[in-house]
Amino acid sequence: MNLYMTSGTPEFMQSIKKKHPHDRIFVLHGTGNSLLIHETDNKTVFQVPRKYEILESLGQISEKGYFVLHHIPVSEEGKPIFEFKYTNLSPTIENEPGFIALRVLKQIKSDTYIILTEWSGPSSYDVWAKTVSLDFTNVADKQKLFTSAPYVSTYHAQSEEEA
Repeated sequence: MNLYMTSGTPEFMQSIKKKHPHDRIFVLHGTGNSLLIHETDNKTVFQVPRKYEILESLGQISEKGYFVLHHIPVSEEGKPIFEFKYTNLSPTIENEPGFIALRVLKQIKSDTYIILTEWSGPSSYDVWAKTVSLDFTNVADKQKLFTSAPYVSTYHAQSEEEA
């Protein structure tokens, strides 16, 4: 299974989703842009997608909540270390209050991995984040794992106008 992403305006992202009602396409709204994700075993309907292999999956993305995406650029020699350490998150997250879905993603034509989680709200994510070690800086200092600084982006399933 693969996951594809593309970015654009909220209106354009919604129009793509409406054209493909039977596909697993989800619109997420962030600060300054919207993100469209498509989970499929087939080709994507996106014209210019970023393609990711799903390394770990738990739960069903529901387009109901709060999404957190950890973007982690990993060096070629660091990929086995990263995948070993961060592709077994299910036991740390599956029974957390407010948890909806998890995807650990490996970008096909880039060095960036994404840990995507969906929650019922920001406070649910914050509680979980304090109990697990997602502090990538400590690992990077010891093992030269990253090609640049990891960063986090957040999205909501509804735009401010819809909420």
